[in-house]
Amino acid sequence: MPDSHLNPDAVLAQLAFMLPPERIAQLGAEPRDSSRLMVVGNEIAHLTFRDLPSLLRPGDLLVFNESRVIPARVMARKPVQNGFGGGQVEVMLLREEYGTDLGAHLWSAYLKPAKRAGPELLLGPPDAPHRAEIVGQLDDGARLLRFEYDIKPHLDTIGRLPLPPYIDAGDNDERWRERYQTVYACEPGSVAAPTAGLHFTPELLAELEAMGVQRTAITLHVGAGTFRPISGSVADHVMHAERYSISAATAEAINTARAEGRRIVAVGTTTVRALESAVDRAGQVQAGEGDTQIFITPGTPVRVPDLLITNLHLPGSTLLLLVAAFAGVDRIQAAYAAALEGDYRFYSLGDAMILERGEL
Repeated sequence: MPDSHLNPDAVLAQLAFMLPPERIAQLGAEPRDSSRLMVVGNEIAHLTFRDLPSLLRPGDLLVFNESRVIPARVMARKPVQNGFGGGQVEVMLLREEYGTDLGAHLWSAYLKPAKRAGPELLLGPPDAPHRAEIVGQLDDGARLLRFEYDIKPHLDTIGRLPLPPYIDAGDNDERWRERYQTVYACEPGSVAAPTAGLHFTPELLAELEAMGVQRTAITLHVGAGTFRPISGSVADHVMHAERYSISAATAEAINTARAEGRRIVAVGTTTVRALESAVDRAGQVQAGEGDTQIFITPGTPVRVPDLLITNLHLPGSTLLLLVAAFAGVDRIQAAYAAALEGDYRFYSLGDAMILERGEL
């Protein structure tokens, strides 16, 4: 039965697997490009990431996600009024919100504890706190915080990096601020790294450029929803909105490469989601920015990339469905079986795959 007729719930069941906890990578490979790389097409091959140049051709166009992870986890406190207050509240900033009637400098955030927080929070040092007013609540329990000014420039001082829940971060925040970023990250806004890009080094990028591989970039700010597994039916799963932008130069580079028959190589599922959110019915990628809640499942054609570089994903996740839609369910099932048998490391800091697109 072709993939276009597969039920996504049946696909998730087919791709289910048990992952021993010790296979979840707690540290990234050093150097970054020494991680393993599985090549997944009609056959499977096992390389290291620094072998990537042997798989690419002059004229191929790599598309990166240049979003940078912000120190979005901040400790706040409630103001003291009439002898009450002063308790601590953990704030996990999710994303900056636009297009509401609640004013500027608005962020959605998870608060812990949430029930007794508000209506105002003080973030940062006691002598010069940053004030946030709680002005609303979203369906998923997140609160809307309105700051007096742009809070992003202050997060490096008052915040900590929000690592995935399956990584034992310890207290070494300074180390993670470098290691949990791609070497080309430059657009602050994500609360999780676009992890496929973590394998690239400046030296590898220079080697690819020297051999004639071209490069361009989009921005998609990764939200906390990337960690949320599917519970219940796939049809009932609601994707979190994520902000993306594609410049006119990037859209032109991609459309020109496709017209000339050169391959588009997406670095990461976030790049795929941005490109597939921006492609029109004629197959042209359109420049612009906005929110996307695109949910790519088997039966959804992935039209822009020819190759996808990605990490190994969580069972029962939206990302596993995306790679199955891209490469084909049977290929992904075989690849994950090989990864489990071959001691590949999983998730954000683990090893990588390069997938050939299946038939549309």
